[in-house]
Amino acid sequence: MTSLNNPEIQTAATRATRHAVIIGGGPAGLMAAEVLAADGVQVDVYDAMPSVGRKFLLAGKGGMNLTHSEPYEAFLSRYGTRRAQISPMLDQFGPDALRAWVQGLGIATFVGSSGRVFPTDMKAAPLLRAWLHRLRQAGVQFHMRHRWLGWDQHDALSFETPQGNIAVKADAVVLALGGGSWARLGSDARWLPLLTQRAVPVAPLRPSNCGFDVGWSEYFRDRFAGQHLKSVAILTGAGDIEPPTRKQGEFIITADGVEGSLIYALSAGLRDRIADSSEGTTIRIDLLPDWPLQKVIDEVARPRGARSWSSHLQSRLGLKGVKTGLLRELVPPADFIDPLRLAHAIKALPLTLLAPRPIDEAISSAGGVAFDGLNGQLMLKALPGVFCAGEMLDWEAPTGGYLLTACLASGRAAGHGVLNWLP
Repeated sequence: MTSLNNPEIQTAATRATRHAVIIGGGPAGLMAAEVLAADGVQVDVYDAMPSVGRKFLLAGKGGMNLTHSEPYEAFLSRYGTRRAQISPMLDQFGPDALRAWVQGLGIATFVGSSGRVFPTDMKAAPLLRAWLHRLRQAGVQFHMRHRWLGWDQHDALSFETPQGNIAVKADAVVLALGGGSWARLGSDARWLPLLTQRAVPVAPLRPSNCGFDVGWSEYFRDRFAGQHLKSVAILTGAGDIEPPTRKQGEFIITADGVEGSLIYALSAGLRDRIADSSEGTTIRIDLLPDWPLQKVIDEVARPRGARSWSSHLQSRLGLKGVKTGLLRELVPPADFIDPLRLAHAIKALPLTLLAPRPIDEAISSAGGVAFDGLNGQLMLKALPGVFCAGEMLDWEAPTGGYLLTACLASGRAAGHGVLNWLP
């Protein structure tokens, strides 16, 4: 007969009874569940929505951008002021590791012309199905329509369910509840007061990768809302206060202002400048980024005869449609008769952004659980045994695969943090 004091038997018994709860069924929570289940931990995933990965699926409708293939140093730079906190997680699970992990789910990937990495079928659903199948095979249990309410008087986790409130005890908890954007998909930030009342430091949530209000005239809004401004560049920065930034791409005119990839790429800085000003912030749009200024001046100055300015600009510069409409919206009429002023406006058209759009419209959010309130394993200092991961942490990144990569990396880091903390 084998002795019950045998250390190997005790270790096996301990491993079999370890129990972790994951609250939040997005990429970060699912990755934490995978790490824990692979080490024999009993894992239960709770989510307020009817199914997991809802924001993940919606984000993948336009093509599931998984990560980015640019050099690693450039990749790390996308996390801005939070690079020091995010980079250790990415060192353990970065873009290459993510692609290998996706491959392990039976999903092939490719690198697009922009350097972004996608599944070959460009879809999120097959990846999520394969992932969930693997998690269920590993013993992970899923509990849908369970909204976390915090802790009860016995420090058990409290959940609201269709059948009434329940209490759950666990050896460790991973919170992966998302930020404040796209509330209808589950990221509604209802966790904020639950943590602040437990003395967890939380930075205010702000929109990230967002659009901005402008205040168009009714004439311009009615004619051009929904149209794309393609092949333009945006210049930001005052020069004497901060280095100017120039970025080329495209964006969209909306009924309220502007949005789209080029705007999102600059949104963090624009948002912060607006917060520091009572008058918004001004960007400058180069409508012909591939044309040198002198060439634009020369073409605008050519005699236009009986042609209208719209016809002249289309003939000499190829400007038409929404670009011409934007000039009419923003350039004083007197400047149209001064070729030099008009040419400068075409190359640096000033547009004042008044305010970021509401956080619920943003692709992601900034702010969240402060890293100062976490230890190196992503465990809350104020709540031993409770770990945080994903977008609810205080960091942000542009679109392009950076958000998903860091969410997965943080979920993996939180999972390993749990394993290191459990007996």
